[in-house]
Amino acid sequence: MVRNSLRPDEILELLAGAPAEIAAATTGLAPAETEAAPQAGQWSLVQILAHLRSCADVWGGAMATIAEGEQATIRALNPLTWVERTDYRTLPFDLSLRAYTEQRRDLLPQLRRLPPAGWERTVLVTGAGRPLQRSVLFYGRWLAGHERSHRRQIAATAAAVRGARPGG
Repeated sequence: MVRNSLRPDEILELLAGAPAEIAAATTGLAPAETEAAPQAGQWSLVQILAHLRSCADVWGGAMATIAEGEQATIRALNPLTWVERTDYRTLPFDLSLRAYTEQRRDLLPQLRRLPPAGWERTVLVTGAGRPLQRSVLFYGRWLAGHERSHRRQIAATAAAVRGARPGG
């Protein structure tokens, strides 16, 4: 998988660029357009962003915890479970994007301060089968790679919604 080969500088670039890329792809959309799925069975922009925020909470949170280096063990949490505990799917897109952007602004300086060895720092992750060693680099690759595919999904969804406008 491509995401498994990402270097820390590439991870930082992808994570830093995500909020602006999402904002650019969705500029000018009305709230109703961000809430509409382009086709039955597809996610709306609000739903995609809710998913991204949930993944950022869980995987970005794991990265921050590991980077701090104060815990030897963390408990696994599935972003699909986490999103059920939030109001992300009901928030207006612009408010959710603002929160996502702020969260990213908080995470990036912590990651940029990491020395190369800091990216390799690990914890034991429990609660999802057998315990696994996971590093900042592992979660960074996972988050950046995962977001990359959803950024393409956002661009395609925004284009589809725009194309569904009367006269569009």
